[in-house]
Amino acid sequence: MKKALITGINGQDGSYLAELLLEKGYVVHGILKRNSVAETQTTRIEHIRRDLNLAYGDMTDLSSLIYVLKEVQPEEVYNLAAQSHVKISFDQPIYTAQATGVSTMNLLEAIRLIKPDVRVYQASSSEMFGNTVDEDGYQRETTPMNPVSPYGCSKVFSYHLARNYRNAYGIFVSNGILFNHESPRRGSNFVTNKVCKEAVRIKIGKTDSLALGNLDASRDWGHARDYVKAMWMILQLERPDDYVCATGVSHTVRDLVNYVFEKLDLDPESHITIDERYFRPEELDHLKGDSSKLKKACGWEPKITFEEMLDEMIEHWLDHYSESGQ
Repeated sequence: MKKALITGINGQDGSYLAELLLEKGYVVHGILKRNSVAETQTTRIEHIRRDLNLAYGDMTDLSSLIYVLKEVQPEEVYNLAAQSHVKISFDQPIYTAQATGVSTMNLLEAIRLIKPDVRVYQASSSEMFGNTVDEDGYQRETTPMNPVSPYGCSKVFSYHLARNYRNAYGIFVSNGILFNHESPRRGSNFVTNKVCKEAVRIKIGKTDSLALGNLDASRDWGHARDYVKAMWMILQLERPDDYVCATGVSHTVRDLVNYVFEKLDLDPESHITIDERYFRPEELDHLKGDSSKLKKACGWEPKITFEEMLDEMIEHWLDHYSESGQ
């Protein structure tokens, strides 16, 4: 049985990936960063917790990573841990650089020292491209990277570290350049789940308005369940490489709002307000990815549409408030 180690296992992607690997017969280990409220720390993985092997560690603490690698001796490592909220990265740039950038160096160094024969998946991001777009309107592996946030800059650092450790030390490390991916497990401070949650709250009379930022920002949104399959498939390939993972279809935040509100029979113009606090200091206008290379390499295709993803997220919040009675 293969052993896999997931950093950030209690996040959205980590939880779906853990489920997938368990289904495939893996022994799944995960690193948790300890927080003071243990009851909420494993919310996304509580339903499979008895099947997981969890250990406390911190991506900014090299010694803890060395310890876990020595103990687990995994065949595959999926590095999903990060401070992943772009807007917050402007508020906490130094922490983001440490938790999202330097953390990758710590992990790769630990791997180089302890388990250099392991296969590593590095979670890269479409935010690395910034506002650079190819002439056909897409971003792909060859598109220049000009990030417009501390988060994007940190991810570029990690991306190049992965390539450097691959070339310098022969470590099997692949970058998955994932575009935006969502689900009911997405944090409700991210725009997709924020819109779905607050629209349901408006529908049931718990609030009357939703404040948002740039409604014209355009993103390529897919479902996290599809994207973790791509992570696994990338590590099964013969050679390490870098792959864009995206649906190839983009929507604006306005499109998102209109779909969700129409689904709930609500008029968005009666409830949406624009708040300058939700604008970024430097905006990222448009993201749309070309996954041709990934599709050719392993046959990956997204299965869940933008609309199906939002329907699932709406249903989640309707069920949540129905069950909780709050």
